[in-house]
Amino acid sequence: MLRIGVLVSGGGTNLQAIIDRVENGQLKNVEIGLVISNKEDAYALERASKYNIPTKCLAPKTFENKEAFNQELIKTLKDASIDLVVLAGFLVVLDKEVIQTFENRIINVHPSLIPAFSGKGFYGLKVHEAALERGVQYTGATVHFVDEGTDTGPIIMQKVVKVLQEDTPSTLQKRVMEEAEWEIMPQAIQMIANNEIIIEGNRVITKGNTKEEAK
Repeated sequence: MLRIGVLVSGGGTNLQAIIDRVENGQLKNVEIGLVISNKEDAYALERASKYNIPTKCLAPKTFENKEAFNQELIKTLKDASIDLVVLAGFLVVLDKEVIQTFENRIINVHPSLIPAFSGKGFYGLKVHEAALERGVQYTGATVHFVDEGTDTGPIIMQKVVKVLQEDTPSTLQKRVMEEAEWEIMPQAIQMIANNEIIIEGNRVITKGNTKEEAK
């Protein structure tokens, strides 16, 4: 059984997508062991509570310094026996210490086809605003492992979403979530639960196939 800890700052729509698939049996051998938010009023915590999933609020601003926050975050995840940390709209940048402690055990969903519209400053609506300003015909979402860079870790899975002429940043954001993020995040978790993923350098490949990247 893969125990995941989901870190989220807002409404938790990606969290709900994971919960739904655990509940309906699409996600097998996966258990949500903990949901953590940096905001006490995050609706994601309420979503989790409805399913009796343990929750905790850890806000960096309530700690003496970032080091103290890091230590508490690491302790909380370890105490909950979390195997995989899932960043689902978590707006706190994880420090090197946390990333190294859970090396190759942290994944993130980003609302673009990395490397497009990714890196420092690209988050939330800013990603979709940039995509529309650039005039791209296609965008999408990416699930990747987290390393010490910003959106630079090995890519697990991507899904393409068509940009419509009438799109606004908000409508594009909604469609990318519904058509891509909510689909590929659970799929990536299932691949990890099935031990189907191998990391070679900065590439993710499926187990038993060392020549093709996971898709």
